[in-house]
Amino acid sequence: MAEAVLIDLFYLKLNSQKNCPQTLLKTLNAVQHHHAAKAKFLCIKCCSNSYERHGEQDNCELETSNGLSALLEEFEIVSCPSMAASLYTIKQKIDERNLSSIKVIVPRHRKTLMKAFIDQLFTDVYNFEFEDLQVTFWGDSLKQSIEINIITAEELREIQNEIETYLRSLPALKGELTLLTSPLIPADIFIHGFTTRTGGISYIPTLSSFNLFSSSRRRDPKAVVQENLRRLAGAAGFNVQKFYRVKTDHSNNIWIMGRKEPDSYDGIATNQRGVTIAALGADCIPIVFADPVKKACGVAHAGWKGTLLGVAMATVNAMIAEYGCSLEDIVVVLGPSVGPCCFTLPKESAKAFHSLHPACVQLFDSPNPYIDIRKATRILLERGGILPQNIQDKNQDLNLCTSCHPDKFFSHVRDGLNFGTQIGFISIRE
Repeated sequence: MAEAVLIDLFYLKLNSQKNCPQTLLKTLNAVQHHHAAKAKFLCIKCCSNSYERHGEQDNCELETSNGLSALLEEFEIVSCPSMAASLYTIKQKIDERNLSSIKVIVPRHRKTLMKAFIDQLFTDVYNFEFEDLQVTFWGDSLKQSIEINIITAEELREIQNEIETYLRSLPALKGELTLLTSPLIPADIFIHGFTTRTGGISYIPTLSSFNLFSSSRRRDPKAVVQENLRRLAGAAGFNVQKFYRVKTDHSNNIWIMGRKEPDSYDGIATNQRGVTIAALGADCIPIVFADPVKKACGVAHAGWKGTLLGVAMATVNAMIAEYGCSLEDIVVVLGPSVGPCCFTLPKESAKAFHSLHPACVQLFDSPNPYIDIRKATRILLERGGILPQNIQDKNQDLNLCTSCHPDKFFSHVRDGLNFGTQIGFISIRE
């Protein structure tokens, strides 16, 4: 049984006094009868004005009189000037109720278009089923029977442009976009930073507002994450079209940019100017590497597994092997991560950190000791030859525990599976 029911009247001109067909009334009655008891959200989507689109005149009015007024009280009406605005507004209402099973009742000829918009604005968290809306269009009785099964590349781009334009119009949430930087990395050679959770458009509480990663298990679609990234690029001054994230696997694989891209990797190294590389973090450490002498840089995503596997030194070694970097020239900055105050592991896993150095573990004799992945990372970098003064992990803001500071950072430990993601990024100025 659907948790939410959406009736699409976006392109219909409805006037219950003159020409609202009985089939529409039957549809609304049927929805109310079959779904009102269990569905938590009944919604009618229509447009708020008239405008030309795809060669059609959209003229949608929802005027109520005796036949519709009582029935419509059971439905929430969303009236917006565009499909993107309407569906995004409805998505917000669905997410407020934490619903995921949705029935869409839509005119047959618009089903493919509706699916194309849904594909852009929703993720696999949601389950959709579709039902034909049996309503004859005024003056066009044949149109209802024609189902358009193909969205052309040009039409898809129009849909994406409409969504992008709408998302760009949305205000930033939770304050202004804030970036954390390190004085160790020279600003005349590199652009770099670590993001916080403010200044984006993501509205779901655990993702709000500057989430920078989308997956099938989260409610933030790629379109929203891309808009957040566009805003980041504008604030930091890099080219969003040349932006690359690690494809995390909690390993020590490094992609040398310019070589064939692996299926997964937790580090990237490059000496290409104008290209921005980024490591994800939401308790795991986003690490940024820079060599101002050879003008090369790298990033790494270091969770507890990647830390033990040596992903940080694997990135350093890649820069040395590929670009002739010297250990004494490489600076390393550790971004915000979970602290030993909040991160525990089963004792069997904690033993490896204790073997690395006892200072990496607190309450080692407990069933779930507390682990300091930042201290472990510094120890491994220093053992690998990075100068202690070239490692920054104690900056007041960068050293904050992500789990302890919900106003500043996302955290998997704190927020569970639907967590947001911040990043550390770097590029070589052109």
